[in-house]
Amino acid sequence: MIKPFSLQPLVHLAQQKNDAATRKLGQLNQQHQSAQEKLDALQQYRRDYQLKFQEAAKTGMAPDDMKNFQDFIGRLDQAIQQQKSVIEKAQAGVQNGRSELMDTTRRMKSFDTLAQRHAEAEKKQEAKSEQRSQDEHTGRFAAYRAAEKDSND
Repeated sequence: MIKPFSLQPLVHLAQQKNDAATRKLGQLNQQHQSAQEKLDALQQYRRDYQLKFQEAAKTGMAPDDMKNFQDFIGRLDQAIQQQKSVIEKAQAGVQNGRSELMDTTRRMKSFDTLAQRHAEAEKKQEAKSEQRSQDEHTGRFAAYRAAEKDSND
């Protein structure tokens, strides 16, 4: 009979931590992608607004309108810089998430290796026990045959 692996609760815990790290990395990747999409949208909006400004400037515009355009482009530039900062933080989070996932995966594989070794050792022990049982049975049968032969002689 195979004995249960004594470290099985730790194997299960390592698998749970690895699953959690995998989910967390997925969320971090999603946050990074979302932040990048926002930056792309801000940059596209700035380019579009800059073109509008240039078109309006060609036909002539009031100084107040020109100042409003420039102020708004300045605010877009600030928003773009803030979004770049968000992306840098998101990238750092993704990198930390990758490191955490690598650690939990390594730990889980270590426990899996121990569990496999335990199972192999148990199988070998069971095979030895079975062989011993067969040898005993064969020996008893041979002794029985010999005794039976002696009694017939």
